[in-house]
Amino acid sequence: MLTALSIRDIVLIEKLDLTLDPRLTVLTGETGAGKSILLDALGLALGARGDASLVRVGAERGVVTAGFALPAGHTAFVLLKEQGIDCDGELVIRRIQNADGPSRASINDQPVSLNLLRQIAGAIAEIHGQHADRALVEVSVHRRLVDAFAGLERDAKAVADAWGALAAAREALDQHRALMERAEAERDYLEHAAEELRALDPAPGEETRLAEARQLMMSAEQYAEVLTEASEALAGDGTSTARLNAALRKLERRREPAAGRLDQVCAALDRVLTEMGEADRAIAEAQRAFVFDPRELEKSEERLFALKAAARKFKCPVDELAAVALRFERELAALSDGGARLLLLENSWREAKAAYDALAEKLSNRRRAAARALDKAVVAELPPLKLERARFETRIDTDAGKPGPYGIDRIEFLVSANPGTPLAPLMKVASGGELARFMLALKVVLAARGSAPTLIFDEIDTGVGGAVADAIGARLAKLAEGLQVLAVTHSPQVAARASRHMLISKMEEVGSKPKRMVTRVQALSDHSRREEVARMLSGAKVTDAARAQADELLRGRG
Repeated sequence: MLTALSIRDIVLIEKLDLTLDPRLTVLTGETGAGKSILLDALGLALGARGDASLVRVGAERGVVTAGFALPAGHTAFVLLKEQGIDCDGELVIRRIQNADGPSRASINDQPVSLNLLRQIAGAIAEIHGQHADRALVEVSVHRRLVDAFAGLERDAKAVADAWGALAAAREALDQHRALMERAEAERDYLEHAAEELRALDPAPGEETRLAEARQLMMSAEQYAEVLTEASEALAGDGTSTARLNAALRKLERRREPAAGRLDQVCAALDRVLTEMGEADRAIAEAQRAFVFDPRELEKSEERLFALKAAARKFKCPVDELAAVALRFERELAALSDGGARLLLLENSWREAKAAYDALAEKLSNRRRAAARALDKAVVAELPPLKLERARFETRIDTDAGKPGPYGIDRIEFLVSANPGTPLAPLMKVASGGELARFMLALKVVLAARGSAPTLIFDEIDTGVGGAVADAIGARLAKLAEGLQVLAVTHSPQVAARASRHMLISKMEEVGSKPKRMVTRVQALSDHSRREEVARMLSGAKVTDAARAQADELLRGRG
């Protein structure tokens, strides 16, 4: 649910912080008070197109922050996790609109694209109104609602998985056929090239190893000279091992009578002799390592030349020759296996297609049964909404020749608002108010199964009153038993059904020069709510009769 909404410098709203109720909240106020501004701000947070004109005059930017509390495992968290964004129970959306044009968005203080924001927003909140239900024309939405109504999400996922397996089998088959065609056309070349690379037997990383060894062999004489100098230095006059050994033996014979005064000298000389011995052995070992047969250098150079020549011939780096050789061998194998691999892939594709067809047909049949039940339930909701002569029908066009990840059905909601008119898509035949009421009927029927957890209705009671307005209020209250519902309304019958009532008003900002108007939002107490409902009933002048009628509406409905 939407737990908090914070708005800064949006049109007439300088600063606004709201805490939202989990049930039905209504927002009322005089025409022009700023109700649409509040919804524009919320829409901005939910991914609506940014517009610099939304920024309050004189401000550098406008900011809208919306906080949502969602259950663990919610779709929004899954989408965010896929993008590497961690969330834990709370989701905070912030949209910043700059006065110079561009806007940016973040979720839990991590920048997100507008596309991702819209995906997340679609899963957590929906705005419905006379001009806000354009999503109803999307066939994918209709299909999703039918599946949600009948609990067919698992069936739909099974079809999507089967489609993925079928597509993979088709791709593998197509690739193998293309490989066979190419190999057959180039058989002679492949055989010759494969034989040549087989004889060469290139290995990954071989060029680097050979180049390093070649360089080492070419520099062997220089290394040998340096090592010889080191060896001669160790054996030279004044530091010979024999002289040091003789000195150490003389000192050790006089060590005991010296009462420990020669211990350190003897230990140091012993260490020197040990290290000199180690150095001499290391020099000898290194000298042996740098002894190379000139024929080895010649062989390395010939090998490098052969590898580079092959790389030029097959137009690839030397390190990729082994992979090229493997590809040639596979293409030849495809020609020489007698079609066994092709037969295996064809069988796999047929099995995947049979599995998909069976699941898609089963899902299609269940959708048809669900559509009939959905139509009946929606039609039953229409008379109280002053659509008693309207018709609603879920049309399912099934075409097994046009399969896809969602099955073989194209699903679309059709309506006829007036008798004698043919069924047609919602957006083509329904007026703004009718469209909103059709949507309300759908939402009541679908309840929490096909809905975001927060629903916002914008003046869906326009043009109706009395019993119809009361029916709309009752259905909004019914929706709010399982979902959070916010409704902007001019109807006292709808306002009376709310668990929380907020008044939107416009006034002059105190102390501003020049004078400017600002929008305020106030949560109403029971007494203030009674006065507002009475105003909605009677107009500018609130009469005692209007207050009595307000008491009647509010009694038992708050």
